[in-house]
Amino acid sequence: MQNTIPPVATIVPTTHTIHGDTRTDNYRWLQDKTSADVIAYLDAENAYTKSVMEPTEALQKTLYDELLGRIQETDLSVPYPYGGWLYYTRTEEGKQYPIYCRKKGEEGDEQVTLDVNALAEGEKFMAVGAYAISDDGNLLAYTTDNTGFREYTLRIKNLVTGELLPDVIEKVDGVSWAADNKTLFYVTEDETKRPHEIYRYELAPSAPTSEGTRVGTLIYEEPDALYRCYAYRSRDKKLLFVISASSTTTELHYLELDSPTDALTVILPREEGHEYYAEHRDGLFYLRTNKDAPTFKLIATPVSAPEPLHWSDVLPYRPEVGLEDFDLFAGHLVASEQADGLPQLRVLDFATGTEHTIAFPEPTYALSGEANREFETTTFRFRYSSLVTPPSVFDYDLNTRERLLLKETPVLGGWDRSSYVTERLFATASDGTRIPISLVRHKDTPVDGSAAGVLYGYGSYGIIMPASFRSSVFSLLDRGMVYAIAHIRGGGEYGKPWHDAAKLMTKMNTFTDFIACADFLVEQKQVDRERLAIMGGSAGGLLMGAVVNLRPDLAKACVSYVPFVDVINTMLDDTLPLTVGEYLEWGNPNEPEAYAYMLSYSPYDQLEAKDYPTMLVKTSLNDSQVMYWEPAKYVAKLRTLKTDSNPLLLHCNMDAGHGGASGRYDALHEAAFDYAFLITQLGAGG
Repeated sequence: MQNTIPPVATIVPTTHTIHGDTRTDNYRWLQDKTSADVIAYLDAENAYTKSVMEPTEALQKTLYDELLGRIQETDLSVPYPYGGWLYYTRTEEGKQYPIYCRKKGEEGDEQVTLDVNALAEGEKFMAVGAYAISDDGNLLAYTTDNTGFREYTLRIKNLVTGELLPDVIEKVDGVSWAADNKTLFYVTEDETKRPHEIYRYELAPSAPTSEGTRVGTLIYEEPDALYRCYAYRSRDKKLLFVISASSTTTELHYLELDSPTDALTVILPREEGHEYYAEHRDGLFYLRTNKDAPTFKLIATPVSAPEPLHWSDVLPYRPEVGLEDFDLFAGHLVASEQADGLPQLRVLDFATGTEHTIAFPEPTYALSGEANREFETTTFRFRYSSLVTPPSVFDYDLNTRERLLLKETPVLGGWDRSSYVTERLFATASDGTRIPISLVRHKDTPVDGSAAGVLYGYGSYGIIMPASFRSSVFSLLDRGMVYAIAHIRGGGEYGKPWHDAAKLMTKMNTFTDFIACADFLVEQKQVDRERLAIMGGSAGGLLMGAVVNLRPDLAKACVSYVPFVDVINTMLDDTLPLTVGEYLEWGNPNEPEAYAYMLSYSPYDQLEAKDYPTMLVKTSLNDSQVMYWEPAKYVAKLRTLKTDSNPLLLHCNMDAGHGGASGRYDALHEAAFDYAFLITQLGAGG
């Protein structure tokens, strides 16, 4: 029998006063993960959601079969060369996880380096973090997370014998090898999950201690809670870089990898507001820097004299082009740029000094470099896709400018790209700014204001939302729905200024930009407002929460994944992961002006007694980035206030983290569930 009565969370008032303002939180008790009452409440929410969704189970099965039917279950990635081997991953039908492999040349015998399916035996969750091969190809350092909390354990495997070394190190964020094939550098995190220490570690020549681990030698510690530290190797294998970064400032150190016990040397001391990122070639540092260049430029400077006095421009500052990253090779440079809100690749030939840009034909698309591990090469590998073009891996000859398609991801089930249309549109924000929208629909879907649709958004941290291919979306398009992405401010589509225009005390621009995009789609008759859903996750879940408070009439339905909705309470708790470093994105609520502004949009605090759209809110018990209690508290409070009869559903995955299920088949089941919710709520048919 269907349970149509939602759970009611117990009210236990907790008050907090700051800046003369007293807030009451009736659901703070839900933050005790060890409480049986909390688990019982989450179980009750899951049972209620399952009951409400029970009539859609046949549709969920249909959708799952469709999603699975487009995937080639037994498949192989394009092998990439590194150190005389070809490395790749493959999947096997019926198995949840990839298998990491290598071979000597195209005709060589396959060696399995890591079978994630074997690691996942007996586990409810499994994710691989680091995967680093020693220079001689004999050792693999890898990290795994078996809870979803993104807390990784380092192990080392002898690829010659297949045996695991006794070394085990917990809470490792990343690893890099020295040139001697026995020294590792690893990064560890503190109690708030901030990567803050870097160790040098020489592999144990014999059995470990009784605890099963040893401790390396600390070579770097970042005491400032605003900063996180990382380590990476230069592509030429000569240097280890240690970067300490806040969201507005960086500082880099380095050491030579053939002398791993040397002390670190700073490149440029940190200077508030100066971000720079380094690579190395022929005794020169190549620095991507925003010094006097808000959208970044690329300079070269001698390793012995890195100060600005000695800089020479490699790619000068261009206000209209965002320099997002660069790949440095022996004879060439490939820059990843954003121009007019779209990604592009710029190639520089060091021998001739000539430059050219790699062009792409579609109106909106996604582009990224692949595994380009070799330094001495004239080939650059990249991945291209669009809303209608499956992921395609190309090798690009940096001299001849010829591109070779190595693989286009197969899409099965009779899929035909010619049946779909993609567009790039522009909405106008309240201050006149043009906001790009990437859109795809079936060619037979009418543009007359009758179509159902989904509008996705994020808009934080300067992260670019790529218009990339998702085979699952076609289950919506084939039912006459439109799918669109709003490239709102707070993201990085137009470089760092696009991010800066919607953070801290201008964060409201993110929300009003999204509202403008939704209204534009309705005005242009792309969608029917009564058949429109909005969707976002994490910081995009904050977007969803703010938007439905500001404009509850904006859409018929809302799907919010792991939403950051309890902004004030979370940002006042500096013991939580991410909080202090996030002051530079959202503001520090310990400051009165920032507190007042953040409170004005905090979704949990701004809930009111009024009608809200139909909502599906999803979270995971082991999420380390947005704690499960934020969406749980949000739903509990909203139930007591909303004046409509629309469904409000909370689903908590009790065995996963921020990204949901780790197994690929489990992830398809989750997608089928979400799509069934959308299709039924928007009346898009089965």
